[in-house]
Amino acid sequence: MKAETLLPLGKLDPGLRSPDDSLNLNEVAIDAATTESLGYQTLLMEETKDDPFQVLTMAALATGRVNIGTSVAIAFARSPFVIAQAAWTLQKISNGRFELGLGSQVRGHIMRRYGMDWHAAGPWMRDYVMAVRAIWHSWQTQSKLEFESDHYQLNLTVPLFTPEPIDQPNIPIHVAAVNPYMCRVATEVADGLRLHPVCSPRYIREVVNPAIAARKTGFEICLKPLIATSRDEETLLQRREIARQRLAFYCSTPAYGRAFHLYGLEDLCTELAAASKNQAWDQMALMIDDDVLDEFVVVALYDDLAGTIAQRYAGLIDRIEVSIPIVDEADRESLGQIVKDINAIT
Repeated sequence: MKAETLLPLGKLDPGLRSPDDSLNLNEVAIDAATTESLGYQTLLMEETKDDPFQVLTMAALATGRVNIGTSVAIAFARSPFVIAQAAWTLQKISNGRFELGLGSQVRGHIMRRYGMDWHAAGPWMRDYVMAVRAIWHSWQTQSKLEFESDHYQLNLTVPLFTPEPIDQPNIPIHVAAVNPYMCRVATEVADGLRLHPVCSPRYIREVVNPAIAARKTGFEICLKPLIATSRDEETLLQRREIARQRLAFYCSTPAYGRAFHLYGLEDLCTELAAASKNQAWDQMALMIDDDVLDEFVVVALYDDLAGTIAQRYAGLIDRIEVSIPIVDEADRESLGQIVKDINAIT
């Protein structure tokens, strides 16, 4: 297994609260260098309040070994050409260390936040990734772009706007997914799968694995799980409750329903969705009992975290996102050991 982490390093899940701190761009280079020194495989940046490609440029320039990647960039908010160009440039800047993670987002965000038209996500993502790859192939071979699908007709090649070939043109693409259809799409066109935190070990075994049975050699399954961890029991209990809040929010979201329906939690999803519409945030976490929480959340002290991850996910996933806040040297040493132990899981 390989350990990954997200910028900013050590960020805690705020549950249903607003985050305490935003990403400090002045600390990106420091966080990136620290991530590399701790032995992480990949440093990731999500697309929320900052452009991930620009932030990862800063991280790439501060490192020389660790991979960098988007987890994830919103595909349908951009044309395939725009994504292809951003990834191509970052691959050059990072000397071949970039990984492109793509996600679909949901209809409401694509239409009402990004102002784009909506299409069925699975078929659209298949065409999208194939279009990106066709654009890259055109650039690398300096050949005419010819790509036609249900969603894209790309056939204009202009020398002025055609990048030159690069030394490492094989940029890995990972697709974010929860439902089986998108998982299958990932196996058809991508190099890996980025699973949502609602994907429990049972869900991966019973739903994801059958959907990706046709995956090719080298295809990687990556997971960002819900984690509650701390050095001491008292703080661990607090972080467990914060994870309960986040889980309640996910359970209220129809797009993630299938992960909860596997456990017969349809009624709970309906009740939480109603509570969410009424903005009854304080009540939602109370509706998640301990049995449900333990199915979806990794709860462990620092010393036990890697072992707990191994018990839950060994043999199911290839990469996992994990971090802890670094306040002092003891935290740094603990995180270094956690990363080392996770990287040793087979």
